[in-house]
Amino acid sequence: MTMTLQAAGIREVIERFIQERFDTKAEKLAPDDPKYQALVEQFQRETWLNDAARRVTRLQVVTHSLKPIHPDAKGSNLYAPPESLTKHQGVGSHVLSAYFDGDVVGDAAALDVYKLLKLEYDAKSLLERVLEEDAELAHALSDDAELSQAWMKAFAGITEPRGKNASHTLAKQMYWLIGEDAVDDDDFHLLAPLYATSLAHRVFQTINHDRFSDEAKEARKAKREGELGAQEVHDYPNLAVQKMGGNNKQNISQLNSERGGNNYLLASLPPAWDSQEIRPPLKIESVLSRRGMFGRRKEVRELVGGLKRLLDSSPGTNMQTRDLRDDYTAMILDELALFTMQMHGLPPGWSADQNCRLAIEEAFWLDPGRAKEDAEFRKARHESDWPDEVRQRFANWLNEALGGKLPLGDVEFRHWKKKLGQDTSHQQLLDKDHRWMAVLMEELDDLDELQGGEDDE
Repeated sequence: MTMTLQAAGIREVIERFIQERFDTKAEKLAPDDPKYQALVEQFQRETWLNDAARRVTRLQVVTHSLKPIHPDAKGSNLYAPPESLTKHQGVGSHVLSAYFDGDVVGDAAALDVYKLLKLEYDAKSLLERVLEEDAELAHALSDDAELSQAWMKAFAGITEPRGKNASHTLAKQMYWLIGEDAVDDDDFHLLAPLYATSLAHRVFQTINHDRFSDEAKEARKAKREGELGAQEVHDYPNLAVQKMGGNNKQNISQLNSERGGNNYLLASLPPAWDSQEIRPPLKIESVLSRRGMFGRRKEVRELVGGLKRLLDSSPGTNMQTRDLRDDYTAMILDELALFTMQMHGLPPGWSADQNCRLAIEEAFWLDPGRAKEDAEFRKARHESDWPDEVRQRFANWLNEALGGKLPLGDVEFRHWKKKLGQDTSHQQLLDKDHRWMAVLMEELDDLDELQGGEDDE
């Protein structure tokens, strides 16, 4: 049978790989050395492939491995490519593309077989072709169709578990409730978690690119200098590194060896809030002014500074600019909501202090609890459109804070005011306030009726 161009190309890739391994082995041997002649025989294409088909049983290509759970565990590893997994919104191996890195476990002395199967021709690895039962690869392996099919079957077995699926006493296990009755043993499954090694490798590659690549360095430089960069800056606070394998990293897996035994752990911690005491804004006329309490907060200063640098750089009127501007604005509004909740956490009635000089609308906004005991304050607050006044004050403050190279006027004022009015967190606080005031007024009305009835008696 005449060999096709594709089969010839695949055979050339295979023969080049075998020749390179022969050259490495025979480098220090003279051609008349008996050992050299033995290597020549050993590295004939069909001889080497026959031996590789025998040794491939010592290896398994996996996506989920056991040894990272415990290096002495002897249970099963699994090969579950992304397309075979259930899709869901969580982050898992299913999010990997078709171009993922499979890991390999087993005898390190047989790793040259896996390196053969990782070779690519026409953007497809030999392993992919084996699993697809590619006829061109079969023809490239040997002119003997029966022999090449036997090798194809042997190489395809590299993704299959060795023996029956089994866990091990050193592996972790956990009971997972699948029913509704937590006291019924039949409503649980016993799970044996495996390490998502292909996903871990992609995470490692991504984090390393975001930390050490030339593009990432240029992006961080642009950020330090207050300039727009071509790439986003990605940061991973409190990143930890788990070392696996000790001096023999290959004992865990091939990908673990390629990572030098390093496996990144992302921080899973509750927020570390500043423990600074929250004090009422006394002796100032507004928290939304150049010297007001809100604008002096570190986080707010940084966000306003970033937005100011963006606007002062005369960016193009495109989607990227609008998105950046809106992101900064959203984060400033988040800080405003946080500030509001902190003020609400103060003992009610603080705005009645003789040292409080706040505009009455800001007192209505920041000290709602005072309305419960102060009838005059309650009445004035109930009749006031203080939320609109707060939106105007916020817009004026942000316009002034951003003023500089670009004078900001009515158009920007209306934009900031509208953004605050549309902000979900701000609106939720107002809705909560409205419900609370409605309940309070109803309770007071009921109390008045009750007292009136008692007076009649």
